[in-house]
Amino acid sequence: MGYRGSANLLVRYISQGRIEADHAALPPRKATGPLLTDPAHQRDEQRVLRDQLTAVCPEIGTLSALVSEFARLLSPSPANAKALTGWIARALDADLPFLHSFATDLERDRAAVDAALTLPHHTGRTEGVNNKIKLLKRQTYGRVGYRLLRHRILPS
Repeated sequence: MGYRGSANLLVRYISQGRIEADHAALPPRKATGPLLTDPAHQRDEQRVLRDQLTAVCPEIGTLSALVSEFARLLSPSPANAKALTGWIARALDADLPFLHSFATDLERDRAAVDAALTLPHHTGRTEGVNNKIKLLKRQTYGRVGYRLLRHRILPS
């Protein structure tokens, strides 16, 4: 239509103002921090942000309460099996569809979840060693044999 300027200048003019609108005002990591932190260990700015988010979206308050309750269940105790039943019922009653799938999956593998939440035994150290071995194998993939891999694993 007779425009003699560069295409780059035209694109910048057309998209002016859109760049700021494309980004969320609050990054997801900053928004989820107060929800995943134990209320007893929250800093003042996290408490204020959690209260602001709850005022804007009441579902966040429900989510925060359910996350805190589930976090308490992660410390093994014989009473956790019964408490988990109540937590799953509250999670399914809440209007949070993404939490429904998590609660349903917990119910589906209930025996393993009950064992994890009630028994003091766990395989954390074994899983950590397995993870380390796999990491070392990936780092040296195709370059070393079994002898060097064994030498790197055993001293540590």
